[in-house]
Amino acid sequence: MSNESTRVAVITGASSGIGKAAAKMLLADGWHVIAHGRDLARTQAAAEELRAATPPGARLHVVQGDLALLADTARLSAEIAALTPRIDALLCNAGGVRAEKHVTAEGHEATFTGNHLGHFLMVQRLMPQLKAAGAARVINNSSSAHLVAPPIDWNDPQSLENWVSVSSYALAKLYNILFARELARRGAADGIVAHAMHPGIVDTNFASHGNAQMQTHMAAAQLDPPERSAATLAWLASAPEPGQSSGRYWFDKAEVDPNAAAQNDDDARRLWVESERLVAETGF
Repeated sequence: MSNESTRVAVITGASSGIGKAAAKMLLADGWHVIAHGRDLARTQAAAEELRAATPPGARLHVVQGDLALLADTARLSAEIAALTPRIDALLCNAGGVRAEKHVTAEGHEATFTGNHLGHFLMVQRLMPQLKAAGAARVINNSSSAHLVAPPIDWNDPQSLENWVSVSSYALAKLYNILFARELARRGAADGIVAHAMHPGIVDTNFASHGNAQMQTHMAAAQLDPPERSAATLAWLASAPEPGQSSGRYWFDKAEVDPNAAAQNDDDARRLWVESERLVAETGF
């Protein structure tokens, strides 16, 4: 269990890239970090690296699970809840793009679930710990890809029928912003601050699972080191300025405007209700 005076951060997707860099930054500031990874071997390797970087006074736990599977997410959330009575920052950083459509054994489209619905369930399951912190922050790692998201088809919000790799990912990134917007509204009474951020175009393994179009785009881009985006992620978790507002969208430690679709409060509420329905239908 965490010491009551120690700030606690949960970081999904912390076995590599931005998440791992952010974990190192928060550990250096004395946080208790609960770092999550999906791939077992990569998570174990990251655990060794993070332990070596953990200074005296900081604490580290490493957990593993697949956010694209709600059963695994529920188990993972219970494991995290057993480690700490409070969570000061939940950094929903995990995500990714796929070259091919994949429907999970639970009947969900994996890009939608891995980027959005898994985090939605995790936030619900960890709400007691977030409320206990008194002024918790939930940060969604979104993307400027939301700018090219197609209109939401509320008859098929997961794109199970009309799946296209880049469009599915762009929709998921739009959902990240809408989720933060609605969480900001619903969580305000409990002191919960929610934001979304654009990480930039980052030199990580992100595109390795994407299609040829995505891999070509990333290969031609000027890439930022993961530490640049991680600095914004850690700043959103801990700095005073982002704690003074909620439901905003950030890039490089500055507030920026997402597109009109990402500022639609009706869609934000509808996404929340639809996500609750999908989670309930799956048994959670």
